[in-house]
Parts: sequence; structure tokens; C-alpha cells
Amino acid sequence: MPHPLPTAPHPLPDGAFPDAPLDPRTAPVPRYGTASLADLLPSLAAGLGVPGMTAGLALPPADRVCVFLVDGMGWEALRAHPDEAPFLTSLLPSSTAGTGEPITSGFPSTTATSLASVGTGRVPGEHGLPGYTALDPATGRLMNQLRWQPWTDPHVWQPYPTVFQQAEAAGVATCQVTAPHFEHTPLTKIALSGGTFLGRLSAEDRMDLAAQRLAASDRALVYTYYAELDGNGHRYGMDSDAWRGQLMYVDRLAQRLAEQLPPRSALYITADHGMVDIPESPEARIDFDEDWELSAGVGQLGGEGRMRHVYAVPGAAGDVYAVWREVLAEQAWVATREEAISLGWFGPGVEPRVHGRLGDVIAAMRDDVAVIATRREPKESELIGMHGSATAAEQLVPLLEVRT
Repeated sequence: MPHPLPTAPHPLPDGAFPDAPLDPRTAPVPRYGTASLADLLPSLAAGLGVPGMTAGLALPPADRVCVFLVDGMGWEALRAHPDEAPFLTSLLPSSTAGTGEPITSGFPSTTATSLASVGTGRVPGEHGLPGYTALDPATGRLMNQLRWQPWTDPHVWQPYPTVFQQAEAAGVATCQVTAPHFEHTPLTKIALSGGTFLGRLSAEDRMDLAAQRLAASDRALVYTYYAELDGNGHRYGMDSDAWRGQLMYVDRLAQRLAEQLPPRSALYITADHGMVDIPESPEARIDFDEDWELSAGVGQLGGEGRMRHVYAVPGAAGDVYAVWREVLAEQAWVATREEAISLGWFGPGVEPRVHGRLGDVIAAMRDDVAVIATRREPKESELIGMHGSATAAEQLVPLLEVRT
């Protein structure tokens, strides 16, 4: 059963961009408010009785709730690998018992943005993490929002409380069970903090401990996370034994956790984004550092290969937009900052403090291409699997449910 993403509700006038089939108004828009990652925790917290939470997703309440987030496990890739993931496949709507449907990650479809949406229950235009790297208007430098480099005050960058913090204040036993090295990272502090942090190196231990924490309280909200599927996709691609082996392992982890759920529990298995493999060819890997047309007038290049924030030098934004639109017209949705905001790419609205973090020009790839930068970003440019754009392969993520 296909699950097309909605496009922005703006009909094209007659004759508009006759030579540019990828008008930005035709780009898929995340289902903010009804079926996006930003709606997940508020919906679950509303079912737990947390004040002020709105249930955008129609999820039956449960006394004990666990979210298992698998980094990089897109809906389309999961559906394409039933042999590697028999347990997860049994939860898909096409199966006899499956009820799970996809939701959208948000834009861009990248880890820092998605985890901030999950943890805060807010869209990117509100929480303010609009990509892998984004301009800090206060310093004029690019800020890597996954590694948090260069340093900036996390709570100034993202000032909203997390859903975990609000649930804890409402008397819900709340905890995060993940790898120990995430405990003190800025991204954890501003997106996933609240309640108790429990670090475990072994993924099996995390599953066991998550189930134990659910059983220890009458009202509980538990979050656990697994990162290695994404890492193998980046390094080896999804058409690799390494990636398929990781998916098999994820399937066993999910089943291990599901089989230990205490009574009156609900487990939701989801992801932060999907992924696409980028061919090793100059046509598919457009090198910004070697392309004089794309680099002309550009002061900073943010985002990542599949979704670029393009920051123009003063006075050059119009020319940069025209060139990027012409060069990538048949491969990417290219919009000005104002167009992307008005079309809702980053949510229903973008707060003033976030506005300058967005590129003057924003380019989201549709085809299996990437705008790499071999000198500025040598490691990222070598990746096989990439994500960040608005395609279904990157945007759609599973929301699979197990209840006891």
C-alpha cells in the first residue's frame, strides 16, 4: 500500500517554470501536526495524563510506554527486507496482525533535527536545529548540530523543555536507556533529557533494562536508541551485507524487548530518517568545491549532501538562487528561504531566532544525487548512504506498535 507524502497546497499557475519540473511547491511536506516525529511523544504523554500535551497521533493510551528509535531505519527500506526483519515485518499493516503505519521524520530528514523533534515535540522551525550543519548568525560560523562544534550554549540554541522533563514533572517515571557516551552531549541535554539516564554499552542490556524500567512503575515513559544501522548504511550502503546484518540484529533486539513487556504496556518502534545510496559517479556526486557555478557567490555551505543550506555573500542571494535552480532544476527542489518557510518545510512557522540559521537558498535532492564538498567535507563526501531530503525513502519512518 503506497503512502505518498503530501505536497504543499499551492497549485501551479499556468506557465509557471515551464522548464523546471521540480518547482519547490511540488516538494513533499512532512505531516506536521498529524503524523510526524514531533507528534509522537506529545501524543504518548497525553495518554499518560501529562498536562498541556496534545495528541496529534491517534494512539490508544497505555500505562507504560516505551519508544525504541532505530537510527536510519526508513519505512521503504524496512518493507524491502522482510527476510532480514521477520519480527518487524510481522508488525507492518500488510501482515495479519500488523497495525503499524509510516509517519514522517520532518525536514530535513537528519538525526540532529529528528531527535530534537522527538524529544521536544516541536517542529524544526521552533526547536531550531534545522540540519546537520547550520549557520550561527551570532558568529557567522557553521555549527555542527550533531557534534555541537563550535560550542554554543545549548539552552540558548534550543530553549524549550523536553517532553521527558514535562512528563517527569507530572509524576511519570521517565528514563532514557542508551549508550553511555550520549549522557553529557549537548544534543541529549536539549532534546532527550528528563528523568533518569541509564547508559549501557550492550544493546541487549538496553532492551532488558528498558523492559525492567517499564515494570518498575505504574506510569512510565522509557526511551531507548540504537545507532549502528545508520552507521553501516553510511559506510557500506544499504545494498551491503553489513547493513542487512545490522537490520537482522535490530529485528532481534526489537523482539527481545517486545517479549519482556510488562502488562498494560505499549512499545513503539520508529526511526529518525531513512536513507538512499548515492552512486559513485561525477554525475551523482556533484562536487561543490570543484563547481565554479554552484560556488559563485556562496559564503558558507551548510546542511549535508542531500539537503543544502546555501548562505550567500551579501547581495548575491538572488544570483545564487538562480544558478542553483538552473544547475539542479531536474534533480532537486530549490527554494529561497522565504519560499521554504511559506511552504511549511520546517513546520507551520519559523521563529525569529531560527530564521537566520536557514540558508538563503535551500536545495533538497529528489534524484539519487548529492552535492558533496570534497575539500570542506572530505569524510562526509565519501559516504555511500546519505539522507536529509524530502523523498519518501528518507522522510517516511515506521511507527510499529506492540501492546500487552
